Amino acid sequence: MTSDHDMHFALLGDHPDGLEIARVLVASARHTLTVYQGPPVGAEFLRRWGLSFRTVADLEEVLADPEIEAVIVAGSIAERPAQLRRALQSERHVLCVHPSDETPEIAYEAAMIQGDTRAILLPLMPHALHPAVGRLGDLARQESALGTFRLLEMEWSSSESIPVQEDPASHKLALPGWDMLRSVAGEIAEVSGFAWSEELSASDVVLLAGSFIEGGLFRATLLPGQHESYLRLTAVGSYSRAELLFTSGWPGPAQLRWQDENGTPHEEAWDAWNPWPPLVEEFEQALASRNATTGRQDIGQDKGLLGWQTAVRALELDDAVRRSVQRRRVSVLEYPEATEEAGFKGTMTLVGCATLWAILVLLILSRWFSWLGWIIIPVLVLFLGVQVLRWLVPAPTSEEQRREDGASESVPQGNQLGSKERT
Repeated sequence: MTSDHDMHFALLGDHPDGLEIARVLVASARHTLTVYQGPPVGAEFLRRWGLSFRTVADLEEVLADPEIEAVIVAGSIAERPAQLRRALQSERHVLCVHPSDETPEIAYEAAMIQGDTRAILLPLMPHALHPAVGRLGDLARQESALGTFRLLEMEWSSSESIPVQEDPASHKLALPGWDMLRSVAGEIAEVSGFAWSEELSASDVVLLAGSFIEGGLFRATLLPGQHESYLRLTAVGSYSRAELLFTSGWPGPAQLRWQDENGTPHEEAWDAWNPWPPLVEEFEQALASRNATTGRQDIGQDKGLLGWQTAVRALELDDAVRRSVQRRRVSVLEYPEATEEAGFKGTMTLVGCATLWAILVLLILSRWFSWLGWIIIPVLVLFLGVQVLRWLVPAPTSEEQRREDGASESVPQGNQLGSKERT
């Protein structure tokens, strides 16, 4: 499913992922690169690929062009937050290079802006879209294939460094693989990180371990500076295991091997994979879904394949790992439910605290103005009356709750995640 017309888009910055997605968008013959704003080296690469466009020096000039419908945010890590914020505020669809910043705050802000504008907002994180990763997730969830899911292992060996942000002075790495782990086994409940020092380094081995909310454990090993590059994902069940191996690293050829409950061996294989065309398809499906549902963005949200929630979770998990490495503790992640009841309890907690403070102030002032003491009784009656409303107003039916939940899924709720640490 594609968009209804040829869409004009702009490219901000020269990050390699941004250049690649721009080239694939144009190659689809359904989109046109109109404007480029960034270093000259990026424009040179684009022209080598036969792309024609005009260059501008100012971001605001790009966003003032009414012809631009979408923006690719691909600037340096220092420029990316401002580019993302302004692109969303201008009500353009956005494809953003991951990570959007060193911390999750800009991702939370972006989710809130997107919730108001209802524009498409997707990260350039195609790992979970690989058909082999999806197949491994299917096997992990099928008890007839591996038994009850117990453990997910990831070993990522690279001849280069761990994927790191462009600023060499920064120690806030963007660790790879969170989207694949979540795609196979669901949300992560707790995580711990181990490294040689108290700060992560792109040249050091990093060990990760933790558990999933729906059950099962995970273990991940990031090995930079090795003689060979490969990526291995292994799902271990109660009586069998399935191993997915990218023999020459991501996103090269892949092989999946497992044995069923009868001990019969199975094997599947995939050729080297270009991750960008599937991501373009997800973007076009999101556009079509938005047009069909008057602004609701839900493509990729239900299954967690691709959506801004994917980027938010990755940044939160990176932040949790950094704290774990620094403090030598396990980071426990909490996902409180955004229900009407939970919201009412939180509001009443604030109102209760305010009521107590008001009563205390009135008691003190009543020493000099005795008539203020009589105000305490109406304040208490008002507070108790608000509490009674919870029982007078009928609770929503299950069907109404499902509709509310469906509407809330259209906006990533990344800022609902909290974390705490335990020894």
